[in-house]
Amino acid sequence: MDSLITAAARALSAGDPLAALNRVALRDDPPALALRGIAMAQLGDLARARKLLRSAGRAFGPNEMTARARCVVAEAEIALVSRDLGGLMQTLGTARAVLEEHGDRANAAHAGYLEARRLLLIGRLEESERMLDTLDADVLPLTSKTGYWLVAAGIAMRRIRVESARAALNRAGHAAHETRIPALAAEVDRASRMFEAPAARLITREREQLLDLAEVEALIASDTLVVDACHTLVRIGALVVPLSSRPVLFALARALAEAWPEDVARETLLRRTFRARDADESLRARLRVEIGRLRKLLRPLAGLIATRRGFLLKPHSAQRVAMLAPPVEGDHAEVLALLADGEAWSSSALALALGIGPRTAQRVLAALSRTGKVESFGRGRACRWMMQNVPGFPTNLLLPGLPTPE
Repeated sequence: MDSLITAAARALSAGDPLAALNRVALRDDPPALALRGIAMAQLGDLARARKLLRSAGRAFGPNEMTARARCVVAEAEIALVSRDLGGLMQTLGTARAVLEEHGDRANAAHAGYLEARRLLLIGRLEESERMLDTLDADVLPLTSKTGYWLVAAGIAMRRIRVESARAALNRAGHAAHETRIPALAAEVDRASRMFEAPAARLITREREQLLDLAEVEALIASDTLVVDACHTLVRIGALVVPLSSRPVLFALARALAEAWPEDVARETLLRRTFRARDADESLRARLRVEIGRLRKLLRPLAGLIATRRGFLLKPHSAQRVAMLAPPVEGDHAEVLALLADGEAWSSSALALALGIGPRTAQRVLAALSRTGKVESFGRGRACRWMMQNVPGFPTNLLLPGLPTPE
């Protein structure tokens, strides 16, 4: 085994890319190209890193399938950090299968963790959780264990499982401490601050109140009828009525919840739901139809009572009604929420994560750019978008060292 390649791989695993480059910077053989690519990625030159890894993958011979698969995994991690969530990320499954077939369990597990992280970013929580469940965290490279537990924490936070999220963050912190890599400790610190930050707003007729994740979990577990704008549903405990595909009905439910225990005037409902300044008879008829649809859907949870001036939400068994909203709302709040992670996103990745068309994503980003909320760099397919003046630490790429091919 080449001693310089081995030393460079160990330096990368320890988070020291400059030491790795000192050993392989002047070499153009495939293992050296791969290690140079990883070193450049850790230093932040992602474009150069991808070129080097691609060159290494082509330079490995047809019998060196394991080494080529490792290059694919490394390049996919760069794509993930660059928020290029399509394309190369879709080849991870094939690379992972090759690595498993040839006994490279560590890098195969790392490929699985990357796929779980990608699924979490685009909001496919069940698939991300299933992927994590198939992985053996003990065989992951030490630098990957922190990311593994951060993904587990992210899933738990989105599912509002406070104790599970706290336990995963503690494990991530322990793994980062073991690596002695400051960037990983910073990553855990940023995730912990997100965990402690306000997760939602409780809106009542009298006031608004910011809630952390533990308070949201307690509210959901109580006997309160919750109209949840964070997930677009109405619930009492485990009994849930999803309304994500019925925006008009959810707008009605929200207006009724915010006014509870009072009723809401028909004119107010028309303005908020249909943006109507003047209520003609056709709009009043439409309101009656939509109220009837909402009444039918909410029948297991509550009734909708017609009053002299409007409608009243009356829960069957709940002691009170709560309206839960995101901490920040307004135009394009979902896009800003994704960009708040401090990473550079492509418009196609944002479209994929939000379930909208690429053109729509580009129009939204252009509008946010005009108001100074986001900024872009690069051109064409290399164009990326970020929020301006984002506090905290950016995500740092930490790839496992590529072993030399046998």
